[in-house]
Amino acid sequence: MFTGLVEEVGTVVAVATRPEGRRMTIRAPNIAPDLTGGASVAVDGACLTVAALKAATFAVDVVPATLTRTIAGDYQVGTRVNLERALRLGDRLGGHLVQGHVDGVGSLVSRTDPAPGDGARLLTFRVPREVARATVLHGSITLNGISLTVSEQPGRDLVRIAIVPYTWKHTNLADLAAGAPVNVEGDLIGKYVGKLLSVYTPDPPKG
Repeated sequence: MFTGLVEEVGTVVAVATRPEGRRMTIRAPNIAPDLTGGASVAVDGACLTVAALKAATFAVDVVPATLTRTIAGDYQVGTRVNLERALRLGDRLGGHLVQGHVDGVGSLVSRTDPAPGDGARLLTFRVPREVARATVLHGSITLNGISLTVSEQPGRDLVRIAIVPYTWKHTNLADLAAGAPVNVEGDLIGKYVGKLLSVYTPDPPKG
């Protein structure tokens, strides 16, 4: 379990293709010393397992199912990725409950830079339809592992997010151009409520 608060923006330094998927090595000098083999790390919001460690880097193995469901298949040497270690019991939940189970891939539609006197950038994303159904205005959504608040819903599968300067500086959102893909995880509570309603809502009477 994670919170969606990015601890470090790491850099992919090696990518190796294997029969079982890809092994990616990520440079992360701030969090790597605190990791252990087998630990969970959210990489752009996808929960991955630490397979190997060095002083300032760690490696993860990404299986084909994850490569097809996330943006990990696009990673190259030099790609910057948002990183978060797993939540410990007793830690503050500063973002929202994030599983690290990516629901699908969205894309950046547009970006509006801040107006004079306003530090927030407005980013509009297209998200998978199943995520859009579980998303509410001013609710939570996770994009590339970042816990964000939905400012507007300008279309059926669109969300608009106001990005404050701190988030802009300390995540990889600034690397995105229009059309760039992002990992998307819908709100955990919204997904469960939607599932329960779909299962237990009786069918309308016939005739």
